[in-house]
Amino acid sequence: MKSILKLALCYIRQTSNGVECYFCKKNIQEIDFKDIKTISRFVSGLGKIRAKKRTGVCSKHQRKLAKAIKRARHLRLLP
Repeated sequence: MKSILKLALCYIRQTSNGVECYFCKKNIQEIDFKDIKTISRFVSGLGKIRAKKRTGVCSKHQRKLAKAIKRARHLRLLP
């Protein structure tokens, strides 16, 4: 029952500007650091992590995204 409730809450999450989260929309719970194609959308040209206001990602997924980007950087998958 709790997993159904968590799933329902994830769909409700929106950022402050009203845009629905990319990961909630696609029902992605875990962000894989090896998926460079997805992660690189949220990194600037200089290699900085973009703010959630600019990307439209909810707080929960922004934290997971930051951790995945840092892991990918450590393994030299990202600059």
